[in-house]
Amino acid sequence: MFSPRSLDDDLAAVRDRYAPGSPVLDVDSDFETLPPAAAEDLGLFVDALDPASYPADWLPAEVPDLLQKHAGPAFTVGLPGDGTVVRTTQTDPAAVLVKRRAEGTPEDFLAFLVAERLVQISCEPAPGAVGGGDAANCGESLGLPESFLPFFGERYRDLDAAIRRPDPETGESTTGFGPTDVFQVANALFDAWVGLHTRDAFASWEAEHPRLFDAWVDAGERLSGRLGGLSGEVARGETDFPSATEYACSAVKHDLDLPAPYGALDTTAYRERGAAYAVAWAEKTFAALVDDEE
Repeated sequence: MFSPRSLDDDLAAVRDRYAPGSPVLDVDSDFETLPPAAAEDLGLFVDALDPASYPADWLPAEVPDLLQKHAGPAFTVGLPGDGTVVRTTQTDPAAVLVKRRAEGTPEDFLAFLVAERLVQISCEPAPGAVGGGDAANCGESLGLPESFLPFFGERYRDLDAAIRRPDPETGESTTGFGPTDVFQVANALFDAWVGLHTRDAFASWEAEHPRLFDAWVDAGERLSGRLGGLSGEVARGETDFPSATEYACSAVKHDLDLPAPYGALDTTAYRERGAAYAVAWAEKTFAALVDDEE
């Protein structure tokens, strides 16, 4: 299921600096969520396993089944939308997993994706930024959470309320957005917040790790062309708002200029306040969307 991945010199140097001892493993499947039996095999490559589970009351009444399982007691790794390379904090040390689909990814860009996850392992959030508190990292208060659920913690219910505005009697959405939309927006907001922590490292690599720096710049340039017209796409109904949010938030780690209303996510305030800020942004933004449609 897993095998150690050979790292080029620049990636090995990144690991030594940002995540010493963390294994980088090839996975022989294209998983969205690793099932318990497979996840437990990670124990062969790390010092210890520390499976996470999260309080049931973090979740609203309606959530995608995969998120329900992610929060439960079974040892699983990964969620839809995590990408080709994922990071888990449920091992000691943290591990980086490269999915089989990476075989079709350009070599330099794949190297950047691995480097990105290694940098994430070294980052520490500001006090109070993570809604899940100590539970976000399996009882450890340091480090970025593995996914958006421990990032939001109990505030995930507030995010759901901001996006879906469920009817108090029926629980049905009054905005047209459903649990999958909440999932998508939550993942995007988490991606943006993580990007605020990592992009300074990427920007510093021009001389030290030019291949990785160039891949970071190139990926940003590929995103930048569409960013300026994103709000127009939403207004014309060409792109739904959760997908636009996902696209805009993916640009934060590349330090690109974001269109309204996403510019408020590219701020020191968001980096420092984290989940509470994200929910406040969603409350304001989705209220404005509803008002525009009325």
